[in-house]
Amino acid sequence: MGRAEERRARQRGGRRAAPKRRSAPTAGTAPTAGTAPTGGAGAKPPKGLIRRMFTWKKILGTFFSVCLLGILGFIGLYLYVDVPEGNAAAQRQSNVYKFSDGTVLARDGKVNREIVDLDKVPRKVQLTFVAAENKSFYHDAGIDLKGTARGLINTLSGKGKQGGSTITQQYVKNYYLNQDQTVTRKLKELVISLKVEREKSKDDILAGYINTSYYGRGAYGIQAAAQAYFHVDAQDLKVQQGAYLAALLQAPSQYDWAVASPTGKKLVTERWNYVLDNMVEEGWLPKAERAGLHFPKIKEPKGAPGLDGQKGYLVELANHQLEQQLMAQQGLTQSQAESAVVENGWTITLNIDRKKQTALEGAVKSELTGKLDKKARKVDNDVQAGAVSVDPKTGRILALYGGENYYKHFYNNATRTDYQPASTFKPVILAAALEQNATTQDGKPIAADTVYDGTSRRQVLDHGAKVGFAPPNEDNHNYDKITVQNAMNASVNSVFAQMGVDVGMGKVMSTAGKLGMDTKGMQAVPAQTLGSMGASPLEMAGIYATFDNHGYKVTPTIIKSAENTGRSVDIPDAVGGSVLSRTAADTVTSVLTGVVDDGTAQESVAGNPLRNGQQVAGKTGTSDCNRSAWFTGYTPDLVTSVGLFGEAAKSGGIGCEGEPVKKGAHVSLKGAMGGGRVNGGGAPAKIWAAYTFGVTDKAAFDLNTTQGAAVEPTETPTWTQTPTETPSQTPSSAPPTSESPSETPSQTPSRTPSQTPSQTPSQTPTSKPPTSPSTEAPLDPDGGLDPLER
Repeated sequence: MGRAEERRARQRGGRRAAPKRRSAPTAGTAPTAGTAPTGGAGAKPPKGLIRRMFTWKKILGTFFSVCLLGILGFIGLYLYVDVPEGNAAAQRQSNVYKFSDGTVLARDGKVNREIVDLDKVPRKVQLTFVAAENKSFYHDAGIDLKGTARGLINTLSGKGKQGGSTITQQYVKNYYLNQDQTVTRKLKELVISLKVEREKSKDDILAGYINTSYYGRGAYGIQAAAQAYFHVDAQDLKVQQGAYLAALLQAPSQYDWAVASPTGKKLVTERWNYVLDNMVEEGWLPKAERAGLHFPKIKEPKGAPGLDGQKGYLVELANHQLEQQLMAQQGLTQSQAESAVVENGWTITLNIDRKKQTALEGAVKSELTGKLDKKARKVDNDVQAGAVSVDPKTGRILALYGGENYYKHFYNNATRTDYQPASTFKPVILAAALEQNATTQDGKPIAADTVYDGTSRRQVLDHGAKVGFAPPNEDNHNYDKITVQNAMNASVNSVFAQMGVDVGMGKVMSTAGKLGMDTKGMQAVPAQTLGSMGASPLEMAGIYATFDNHGYKVTPTIIKSAENTGRSVDIPDAVGGSVLSRTAADTVTSVLTGVVDDGTAQESVAGNPLRNGQQVAGKTGTSDCNRSAWFTGYTPDLVTSVGLFGEAAKSGGIGCEGEPVKKGAHVSLKGAMGGGRVNGGGAPAKIWAAYTFGVTDKAAFDLNTTQGAAVEPTETPTWTQTPTETPSQTPSSAPPTSESPSETPSQTPSRTPSQTPSQTPSQTPTSKPPTSPSTEAPLDPDGGLDPLER
C-alpha cells in the first residue's frame, strides 16, 4: 500500500493496522529478510520483579501518598484535639509514704504555688527564662518540628529523652498535659501548642510557663521559687537571681546549690553563665552590666510541712530513687522526673523497718546527741551524724538517719558525699589486691599474712622509684615489719599506701567503682589510699554489703513499691551479679573481724556488753584534721555505716589549717562531747553497736577462705573459756602486753563465733604471720585505738 492510500484509509475512519508481529523462524529456517532475529544483541532484556515493583513513578507516588495521608491525619488531629481545661493544679495530689509493714509514714503537703502576673516579674528576669530555654520564643510559631520529630523517633525507638521543646510546648506539657513520654502525648502537645499560640499572647504563654514550672524544694512557679531560694517576692528578684532560677529548670535537685555535689555546682554555674551570655548576645543585657554580675547567694532550704524528724530524709531519698527509675524506664529528663514525682499522687511503700528505724534513732540519741552540750561547748554545735542500715541479702534499706531534724538540717547526712570516708576505704584496697592476685614489690602474693614495712612517713615506691607520697601513721608511730592483718587492725597508713601502688591505683579505683562508689572524676593517685575522696554512708553501706554478700553487688534501695494511676514502675532487684570473687570478698570479711576483736573497734564493739555472740566485721575511719569519723560494720545479716561530720553551725573563727570558717564549712570534731579527738572507734562505733546488737541475733559468717583473723586460731591459747563465750568475756578485750608478743592481735582466737569446732582443718593456713611487739597499735589518750586516717 502506497503512502497516499494509507492516508486515505486513515481519513475513512480506520487506523493504520499495526504491522503483524513476525513469528520467529523455526529451527533450520532462515529468517525472513528485513526482520531482526529475537534474542539478538539489540533486544531489550525482560524486566525483573523488583524493577517492576520499584519504579521511580511508584516510589514518588508512594512518597506523596504518605505525605498526603500524614497531612490529612494531622488536619484530622488538629480538628479533633481541643485545648483542654488547665489542670496543672488539679493534677497535684499528695504522695503517701508507708513503712514496709504498710503503716503510713508521711503525706507530703499541699502544692506550694502562688500565681503572679507577668508585670510583677522584672523584665530582665522574664528574659532570663527565654535566654535559657528558647531564644527564638518571640518570633517562632510555638513549636520546634525538628525537636518534636527527634522526640517522637526517640520514643518509638525506646531511646527516651526529648529535647528541643519550645517554651510554648513546655507550658502546654506543664499546664494541659503531663510528663509522660508517649507518642500520643507528644502529638497532642504539638497540636495544642499550635492552638495556644493562636489563642494566647506571648506574654500570656511566658507567664503560664514560669508559673507552672517546677523549681525544686517543693516550689511550683516563680513566686514560690523566689521565696524558697532567695526569701524575696518575684517582683524583687534581680537578674542574676532570675538567671539562677532559669538554670534550675534543667535539673532542680541536682542544681540546688545548698545540697549540690561539686559536679552539680559546676554544672549550674556553667548554666547560669550560659543564660546571661545569651542575654548579652540577644541584646537584652548590656555587656558592662553582665561583667559586674556575680553568682547569687542561695538561702538555706526549709523542710516541707509534715516532714519533721527523720521523715523528710526518708521521703527525699525515696523521691530521688523513684525519679532515677522514671528516667531509666520512661526516658524522662531529670526535671521532668522530679515534676512527675513530687506531690503527684504516688503511693510509695518503703523498705524501712519501723522497729529498726526507731532503734537507730534511739542509738544516735543515747550515744551522741544526748551527750552534746551546745551551750557549754561550741564544737558540739558543729556535730552532724548520718547512718544507713542495709540487709545484705536483699539490698533493702531498713533504717536511715539523716540528721537531728529535717527542719533544722535540710541536708541529708546519710546521702551526702562531701566528707572523706578515710580508712573505711582500706578494705577496698585489700579487695582489689586479692581480686587481681597482686604482688608486693618483691613479687610476693598479697594476702592477710603478707609482711609490709609499717614505718611512718615511709616513701611509697613503685619498683624502686619514689612516687612522692610518704603518709604518716597515727602519732607518727612506727610499726616496723607488720602483717596485712595487723596493719588493717591498727589502720597503718604506710602499709596501705604502698599496697595501693603495688596493686595499681587504676585497678583500686576500678574495684571501688564496681563495688558501688561513684568514682567519676576521681584521680587514681596514691593519696586516695587514705580515703581522701568523698563518699556517703549510703555508698559505704553498699560497698560493705557487697563484701557481706560474698561479692554480689548490692545497690541499697529504699523503695519497696511505687504505684500511681497510669504509671507502672518496676523496682529493679537491688542485688546484682558478682563484682568480686567469693574468696576475695570472704577474705576481706575475715580480715575485718580482726579490726573489731583486736583492733581499733575493739573497745566499743567487741567489748560491748550488748553483744550476744554476733560475729562482726568492720572498719573505723578518722579523716584528716578530724573533720569526719566513721565506723562501717556488719554481721552476717545486717550492714550499717555510721558517719560523724564536722560542719560549722555558723561563720567565725579559724579552721584547723588556718582558714577562716564560714557557715557550713568542714571543721574539726575535736573536743566534741567533752573529749579529745573523735575517732571512728569512739562515738560512731558505739552508735553502731547500740543499734546493731539491739536488733540482730547470734550468727556467724559463712566464709570460703583460709585467710584472715576469722579463721586463724593461735597454736597455744592462753585461756580456758569455752568457744561459745563472747569476746567481752575473753582476755582479748585487753590490749596485748609486751610480755606475750607472740599473741598478736590477728592471732587471738577470742572471736569465738568463727572458731567453733565445726570449722574444718582446711581453713587453717599453713603458715603463721611473723610477730613483733612493734605491731601493737598505740593506745589513744582518750582510751581508744585511734589511727591517723586522712
